[in-house]
Amino acid sequence: MCIGLPMQVLETGTGYSICSWGGERRRIDTRLVDAHRPGEWLLVFIDTAREVISEERARLVSNALLAIEQASRGITDIDHLFPDLVGREPQLPDFLRSTPTNSEES
Repeated sequence: MCIGLPMQVLETGTGYSICSWGGERRRIDTRLVDAHRPGEWLLVFIDTAREVISEERARLVSNALLAIEQASRGITDIDHLFPDLVGREPQLPDFLRSTPTNSEES
């Protein structure tokens, strides 16, 4: 399994950026993403940026990673790390919402 890390761009070069997350600095391959600037956030998989993300999305991903870490230590009070999900009913994806049945097609 590959887990993406939200990393903040510190400096940029041709095809790479120096990024940080959780106090760690890494050289990240950025050839797969659009242009970006210091201060922006990237979603990084195995030292390769796959997507430029918002600061809000970076916070949500960081919270989810913290929840995984806490759950692995037996801490179950993690609802506060998912404010966008708590108290919300699950939603069907758009492609499943209005699928006609066979009887409706006739």
